[in-house]
Amino acid sequence: MGFKMGIVGLPNVGKSTLFNALTRTAAAQAANFPFCTIEPNVGDVAVPDARLDKLAAIAKSRQIIPTRMTFVDIAGLVKGASRGEGLGNQFLANIRETDAIAHVLRCFEDGDITHVENKIDPVADAQTIETELMLADLESVERRLANIVRKVRGGDKEAIEQERLLLAAQEALSAGRPARTVKVAPEEQKQWRMLQLLTSKPVLYVCNVEEASAASGNAFSARVAEMAAAEGNAHVVISARIEEEISQLDPDEAAMFLEEMGLEEAGLDRLIRAGYALLHLQTYFTVGPKEARAWTIPAGTMAPQAAGVIHGDFERGFIRAETIAYDDFIALGGETGAREAGKMRAEGKAYQVKDGDVLHFLFNT
Repeated sequence: MGFKMGIVGLPNVGKSTLFNALTRTAAAQAANFPFCTIEPNVGDVAVPDARLDKLAAIAKSRQIIPTRMTFVDIAGLVKGASRGEGLGNQFLANIRETDAIAHVLRCFEDGDITHVENKIDPVADAQTIETELMLADLESVERRLANIVRKVRGGDKEAIEQERLLLAAQEALSAGRPARTVKVAPEEQKQWRMLQLLTSKPVLYVCNVEEASAASGNAFSARVAEMAAAEGNAHVVISARIEEEISQLDPDEAAMFLEEMGLEEAGLDRLIRAGYALLHLQTYFTVGPKEARAWTIPAGTMAPQAAGVIHGDFERGFIRAETIAYDDFIALGGETGAREAGKMRAEGKAYQVKDGDVLHFLFNT
């Protein structure tokens, strides 16, 4: 299980340049004019995880299979998108299909690249996007409320529950607050997600800075950091230009380039880590001579459901999970050493899988 992150923002902020870099393709045309991305471009990237390579080396795995993350480069948004301006309707439909939103914000000066608002103000840009999404959500909520009036009057329990959630969303949106600020009980989360409200999705602000500011950010990204902290959202600082250059290099050249730029890691790594934290995701591993593989699950997932990510039969016929903590697997030289040291545990259905667990599932066919 990976997840899908929509890359959104005003035109000419660097969305497509970032997408090209992250997916190591030229599928998205990066051009200096609005709407150069007419259709959403979708790219799958391997999630970098140094732990997987170390596990594979110990187990002498013939194949290494990382987990995947999907990026969707969505057409640039302008004011009035909620009313269908620009490519508004298409933009809003595409963003509904994502798990999280990465707001790419222009945090650099460049006289050669026009800004749709003719000024550099990333906080205002973020507010423009958020406002359009809230207006679209408010229209959707009001339409849904009108459609379920008869069912509510007839005492339909599901409609009554849906109305309660819709009214809570309407109250927040009318007050200028995104739907993600509404407190929803755990047992109502499924129905809440079915509402498909754009502003209920987690947000990650991506500050696209000039190359010289890639390591420490600049005054623009500092303002975004303050805004993100106030909202309880996350942010990362990335130079899309640098990421694009790195994507064209081999691993050794990329490492040297990063060192020269004063960067410890590529922006992709930071972006994925922030995305994982945003959606409360974690990784477990299956390791053997044939392959070493990473699997993504939500934090708090129980062993049978973790097994189900591999195959539904594993979950339905789950017996137990043979479990080794990552640190123990490395320190003891693999499965045999962990077993002899008593570090391999047999865990049942009530076991909550931990990040980095090395698992082997036993199940009935």
